[in-house]
Amino acid sequence: MNKLLILFLVFFSISISAQDSLALANKDSIVYNPKDNKIDDTDIVLQKFDLKFKTKYQSDEFQYEVKVAEKGIWDRFKEWLAYWFRKLFGLSDGVSSNAVNITLKTIAILIIVYVIYIIAKLILNKEGQWIFGKSTTKKVISHEDIERNLKHIDFEKLIKETIKTGDKRLAIRYYYLWLLKKMSEQNIIDWNPEKTNSDYLYEIKSEKLKQDFNHFSYLYNYTWYGEFNIDEETFNKEKILLEKTIQSIK
Repeated sequence: MNKLLILFLVFFSISISAQDSLALANKDSIVYNPKDNKIDDTDIVLQKFDLKFKTKYQSDEFQYEVKVAEKGIWDRFKEWLAYWFRKLFGLSDGVSSNAVNITLKTIAILIIVYVIYIIAKLILNKEGQWIFGKSTTKKVISHEDIERNLKHIDFEKLIKETIKTGDKRLAIRYYYLWLLKKMSEQNIIDWNPEKTNSDYLYEIKSEKLKQDFNHFSYLYNYTWYGEFNIDEETFNKEKILLEKTIQSIK
């Protein structure tokens, strides 16, 4: 009797479980309905492929490769100097490069200083006077003043003062102009500031005086216009000859 009761209970439990599972399955099932689907009816636009697309990306903004700048002649020249600095003085790469830069800058400064010196020298005239300023020394008389007042210049006094200063070039000039003054006073030449030494040489009749004047003209042009200095011995020798020739003109 007990066994029949137990079998009945087991069969009853299995039946109840099967009914519950079937009810749960029916509850969770989904029913398909075609009306629930939504269809996209918008027009499809086809994009054309641009065959020239590469031209749009050739600007600098789209260049990602780093280009190394080509070395110019000046850079190669500095590298060449740095090479010889390393080879001659045993310097390292960095030290030799700095040495080259310092050397080139020093040379540039020297060139600039030299150019300034040349310009300053050109601005100054031969008498040591600025073109736009006053004379730097009162003892120097301009060439134009000497020529305009040749007959009124005391050359003997002027020469003594010039020799004291040691300016041999200026002393030779005064001697030469003194010689012209003496020849003009004796009517050997017709003095005119516009005339040349060759004109005066042609007017001189005395062969001895003509030879002396030709020599003194060369000396004057050499020292004054050529701006060449002469030594003390040569100056004293020419001084004696000039004074002798001037005194001989009577």
